Amino acid sequence: RLKAQPDDLDGWTMLGRSYVALGRHRDAATALQRANALAPGNASLLADLADVLAMAQGRKLAGEPARMIQRALDADPKHVKALALAGTVAFETKDYAAARGYWQRLLAEVPAESPLARSVGNSIAEATALEGGGTVVAANDAKPAAGANLSGEVGISAELAARIGPGDTLFIFARAADGPRLPLAIAKRQAQLPAAFTLDDTMAMSPQMKLSAFGAVIVG
Repeated sequence: RLKAQPDDLDGWTMLGRSYVALGRHRDAATALQRANALAPGNASLLADLADVLAMAQGRKLAGEPARMIQRALDADPKHVKALALAGTVAFETKDYAAARGYWQRLLAEVPAESPLARSVGNSIAEATALEGGGTVVAANDAKPAAGANLSGEVGISAELAARIGPGDTLFIFARAADGPRLPLAIAKRQAQLPAAFTLDDTMAMSPQMKLSAFGAVIVG
């Protein structure tokens, strides 16, 4: 149909998203580029195109995807997906302050108790920790099995300990080493360190996104 109607914006958009669902990211990028040419300055199309271009180049947002994200934010500074991706661009380049800034703006645009808000809050916590000299520790390339759990202890340097207030919160989470940033398991407690912890499948935010579904994980 698009061969006969090459100016069909909705058709190119639907084709692009269909290719995404099929995992054909280069074809999706071609279709969404046609859609963007028909509707220049559309923040949603620009963000979607940035996303598929990143998938086509090994899940990296540097280069053309980052430029598309900035164009999306120029068109709509409150666009949820563009803010999420912009934070990831900054995080990939270790600009943790900028990542935290984008994600804080995103947090103001989503329902406070939604899973997305919780995920964004976790990303902000990770960026804040790294910005302040904290560490994100690899869990020894553990390969969780069904009913997996992961245990450890969080410590803190003497210099940073003085900055913890009585009402501060500690989040301990695991995410896939190579995959989506959504936490696979998360624990929340008062920031009293050192603190022992155990993460397991019962602490997943989604049945499909749990420790035992992934190989190597990162603990933050």
